[in-house]
Amino acid sequence: MAKTWFITGASRGFGKEWSIAALERGDNVAATARDTATLDDLVAQYGDRVLPIQLDVNDRAADVAAVQQAHDHFGGLDIVVNNAGFGQFGMVEEISEEEARAQFETNVFGALWVTQAALPFLRANGGGHVLQVSSIGGISAFPNIGIYNASKWALEGFTQSLAAEVADFGIKVTLIEPGGYSTDWGGASAKHATENPAYDEFRVKAAEQRKARLGGTPGNPVATREAVLEIVDAENPPLRVFFGDAPLGIATADYESRLAEWNAWDALSKKAHG
Repeated sequence: MAKTWFITGASRGFGKEWSIAALERGDNVAATARDTATLDDLVAQYGDRVLPIQLDVNDRAADVAAVQQAHDHFGGLDIVVNNAGFGQFGMVEEISEEEARAQFETNVFGALWVTQAALPFLRANGGGHVLQVSSIGGISAFPNIGIYNASKWALEGFTQSLAAEVADFGIKVTLIEPGGYSTDWGGASAKHATENPAYDEFRVKAAEQRKARLGGTPGNPVATREAVLEIVDAENPPLRVFFGDAPLGIATADYESRLAEWNAWDALSKKAHG
């Protein structure tokens, strides 16, 4: 039986690839983008199984209306993919208030508004699946993208709570945490803070460190099509899953380091308990 997907940020990257994956197997997709002309190729190939919706996820009322439109058009809603987002580059000191708020508006609040809009429909269905596109930067952190890391950590936090809250309704929740991929995340869609010359030397070092941690060869976004279908078809999908070959090594090193440090300072922690 065909499923209905609601995918934000479907104009490119993972959103485009997963729209194609769903459509190729006969599912329906409500595909959102700021500019629906970027979805014309999907409409031309898949016809009325694609519903293009113009959407800026920062607009809460528009998010609610878009989810309602998708549900009414296809007569149901099964899978919600919060993919819309962008990368904000800049050292923590360099990030302006406007840039910080814009990063959270899209990466956190946009996902929150769409999720809230979809949950009543999924509850009424007796189930469904919410996919949140996080990042290895949602459990680790890298210099020069601190505010991006912060937004993904926030997404991870409310999503873990969400998973527990909706489990009894039969709603499944998954955080997808990709490593480096050949998308335009660091290219055309990225934003860059005004650089402070004090960080010029470290900026070069930070880029080298990030590249070394993420590995030399970016992942192929097309390869994620089969992976995302396997997740939505799983009887017991994971709450968290990495995409790519680098994230597990990064996470392992990070968590081993955290555990070692927490244990090393455990006596002080107990002293602070009183």
